[in-house]
Amino acid sequence: MNDNPAPAVAAATFARRLGSLCYEVLLLAAVLFAAGWAFLAVEQLLPAALARPLFQLCLLTICAAYFVYCWTRSGQTLPMKTWRIRLVTRQGGALSVGRATVRYLLALASIALAGGGFWWALVDRDGQFLHDRLAGTRLIFVPPTTSSPSPG
Repeated sequence: MNDNPAPAVAAATFARRLGSLCYEVLLLAAVLFAAGWAFLAVEQLLPAALARPLFQLCLLTICAAYFVYCWTRSGQTLPMKTWRIRLVTRQGGALSVGRATVRYLLALASIALAGGGFWWALVDRDGQFLHDRLAGTRLIFVPPTTSSPSPG
């Protein structure tokens, strides 16, 4: 397995990734709030012992669908676009559904470990999150594109 990233592309800085992550939390909070309201209608039909675990599974599934879709479609969520970050494979290519799913699950484990997988970036030789290192992905900086003015 080739562990060397493509040299021509700069990695996204830790500060840029942290800014994107904060924006991501705000966006997801709104989406999950709406999903919670929708789940209230179904909750009344469920046994009390099943309602909470199914609600949690529903929220995790919505998050998974959002991230996997965005990462495989363009390599970016809305906050990642705003902060000029793109998720790519170690070789710089687009992610498959399988790799995006693995990254999502590893990121969940990072969160469950009190964010340890995110703080890993502070000691990693390439500044990568632990879940990116394990999933074979990396976050790169997307430089602004220069466009020429249209005539007329």
